[in-house]
Amino acid sequence: MAEELLKIIDLEVSVDGVKILKGLSLRIKSGEVHAIMGRNGSGKSTLAFVLMGHPAYEITKGSVTFRGKPLEELNVFERARAGMFLSFQYPQAIPGVQVGKFLRKSVQAVRGSAAGSAREFRTELNQAMESLGVDRSFLSRYVNDGFSGGEKKRLEILQMLLLHPQLVILDETDSGLDIDALRTVAEGINEAAKTAGCLVITHYQRLLDYVKPDFVHIMLDGKLVKSGGAELALEVERQGYEWIEAEVA
Repeated sequence: MAEELLKIIDLEVSVDGVKILKGLSLRIKSGEVHAIMGRNGSGKSTLAFVLMGHPAYEITKGSVTFRGKPLEELNVFERARAGMFLSFQYPQAIPGVQVGKFLRKSVQAVRGSAAGSAREFRTELNQAMESLGVDRSFLSRYVNDGFSGGEKKRLEILQMLLLHPQLVILDETDSGLDIDALRTVAEGINEAAKTAGCLVITHYQRLLDYVKPDFVHIMLDGKLVKSGGAELALEVERQGYEWIEAEVA
């Protein structure tokens, strides 16, 4: 039986006194891919930030546990070490820090002794880069400095594969990607989903043409108001969200 990784019960979250999430519940098991869709401002990114411990977001009600442990007891770095990974919508540049060194330090910080020797890391890195079609010249560049949108997302997916997360949270990681970059991102997600649980936040059906979700959830006004299979995303692509709003009302 697959392990239950994430359990969210009746979650309410506020930012500067404004309630954003309004009673959200969700459960994710190992090997499951959950997609969340919804309009801008519905609370999708708020959920991602709350899960990874952004200090601006205050949980005012409900509970969130990861592998049976309350998330509020874990600092951000402890969540990463416990097996959580967040892919940002807008990855930040770090001028002066080379990609190769960044990846090695990331793996050491998160995986600890399981990171292996330098030789083992290089072997694993080469395999991951080959699987994603990333050129070796990538390693000598500075992290996201002058990167295209597709290169930034490739780096995040490369980092994800090397960290071996148990729960992958992808916040609109398909935003602004061309078809080649989108396929690369999807290949990484599909690889991670063989063992991890995945929460994919997206506006568009096109990513879900390459990453087949087990569950699709529609978020409106801070709540998950409708859930279904992959066909639900296709229906939203055809009709938008008005029919769901009418159904909920």
